[in-house]
Amino acid sequence: MTTADYKILAPQIPHEPGVYRYIDANDIVIYVGKAKNLKKRISSYFGKKKHQAQKTKTLVKNAVRLEYTVVDTEQDALLLECTLIKKLQPRYNVMLKDGKTYTYIVVKKEPYPRVFFTRKVWKDGSSYFGPYTSKYRARIILETIKKLFPLRTCTLDMKAKNIEAGKFSVCLEYHIKNCMGPCVGHESREDYDAKISQIKNILKGKLKPVKDYLKERIAEAVEVLEFEKAQVFKEKLDYLVDYQAKSTVVNSGVEDSDVFSIRTTADMAYVAYLKIVNGSLINSDNLELKKNLNDNEEDLFVFAISYLREKFSSIAPEIILPYKVPVFDSASVTVPQRGDKKHLLDLAEKNLKYFILQVRKNALSKTKKQTPAERILKTLQSDLSMEELPFHIECFDNSNIQGTNPVASCVVFKNAKPSKKDYRKFNIKTVVGPDDFASMKEVVSRRYKRLKEENASLPQLVVIDGGKGQLSAAYDILKNLGLEDKITLIGIAKRLEEIFFPEDPLPLYINKKSESLKLIQQLRNEAHRFAITFHRNQRSKNALGTELTKIPGVGEKTAQRLLAEFTSVKQIRMKSQEELMVVVGSKLAKAIKTYFTHSSISKGDSI
Repeated sequence: MTTADYKILAPQIPHEPGVYRYIDANDIVIYVGKAKNLKKRISSYFGKKKHQAQKTKTLVKNAVRLEYTVVDTEQDALLLECTLIKKLQPRYNVMLKDGKTYTYIVVKKEPYPRVFFTRKVWKDGSSYFGPYTSKYRARIILETIKKLFPLRTCTLDMKAKNIEAGKFSVCLEYHIKNCMGPCVGHESREDYDAKISQIKNILKGKLKPVKDYLKERIAEAVEVLEFEKAQVFKEKLDYLVDYQAKSTVVNSGVEDSDVFSIRTTADMAYVAYLKIVNGSLINSDNLELKKNLNDNEEDLFVFAISYLREKFSSIAPEIILPYKVPVFDSASVTVPQRGDKKHLLDLAEKNLKYFILQVRKNALSKTKKQTPAERILKTLQSDLSMEELPFHIECFDNSNIQGTNPVASCVVFKNAKPSKKDYRKFNIKTVVGPDDFASMKEVVSRRYKRLKEENASLPQLVVIDGGKGQLSAAYDILKNLGLEDKITLIGIAKRLEEIFFPEDPLPLYINKKSESLKLIQQLRNEAHRFAITFHRNQRSKNALGTELTKIPGVGEKTAQRLLAEFTSVKQIRMKSQEELMVVVGSKLAKAIKTYFTHSSISKGDSI
């Protein structure tokens, strides 16, 4: 947008507060700004003085038109600017680095309201408290509420007509005293709503009304000589007092207030926020702002204060700041020099200091490149709760057909990749018949007994292709060798891709899309492939050896040479001794011919 374009537009721009928007050639809003005086503010972009900021020059150059909205007050301009920035995310405005989803506690709008966690706020008339930046702290508050005021957790339609019709019956929660049974009329609507009212006080940080309520219940119970009931309320009051003592209490003399602190760098601004209710610190947050055109710290601070107060639905009448800035609502601004409020400001400064250090530490860690293999192995380590990174992994599988030619394979992965030079194959020597458990015991014993005797490096993880039976067999061997604490052992079941641990009946389910599960599946498939290949080779050798290798002097290589020349055992049987001599020599040719002659006579006698 040129100065000439502005001069055409200038006579129409009023001297009123408002919001202006720069728009580029693609009809996209690239900047939103507010102004006490629209004409003066917009004219500053096109004055005779050179713009000091290169970003401002770029903004004016990229804009093709200007739009503005006139409002009544500067406060309205601020609110409209915040709304438009959050909605449009213009590229030249300050960028809020605040993409976290926080926890809320909701008091549901329904008969006999439920109280529970949520991460979404719906406009359904329910009461939402938060957001809580610490899920741990929110959980403590919710547990305190449930301890003090037993509530229903079911999703029954608790309309009066349904209760009167006797549609419901009490559940386990009633019998263990976590619920007072409103579904069957054991608790009145008035008593339940009285508890909800006190719960809302707790969530607002107002504990005094809750303590008064419990004291009244104690007095009422004592008056009618219900001492056991009074004792229950007394225990609840003690619990509340204990909870209040453990919560962060600043000073009972400090009323509801919001505390803010800010630090800026060349391209970033950081703001800390503390929410104080009745002298207690009930919430806190930190905000990152990426500076674009907003180089002025005061403007950034005003924007952050407005954003955070709206985000946390704060109506605190006092705002505590390190220096005066214009705040466009009814709240008063305090800049403390000493005392409790200065202590609060120092606390916000301390939080901000540690937040900035954490941001820089995270940025530094992200710059350290992590290879895909490291990422996968760290994920696997986390999923299996291993103490060591599983750099060296081995996987075993058995293969046989009805117990014939039983073999096993051991494949080795190092750094999440196959290490084929370390693959091992085993002929099962001690097992007769199809016994996978005994076969697994034999190969695991042979493998790790040898590694232990040779003092070779052991794998961090061993995977058994099979269910609990084969896993238990392998684990027995590791225990006998004293290696059960040095090697993590797991089994993978094919049907549901369940992961089993020794002596643990419950399987572990890893996310089907997880890289760690895919690595385990790759190990299992590779072990299966290697075992099947070895088994097929053994069967071929045995099939070949059933006839030719029975002949004295004929080994596997000679048998292969004969088959390559004459294609089949039948053809070899039909050849003359002279034809055989050409391939294997006179001595073996005579032995072969003699064998088949005797074999034919033997078969003839048996018929």
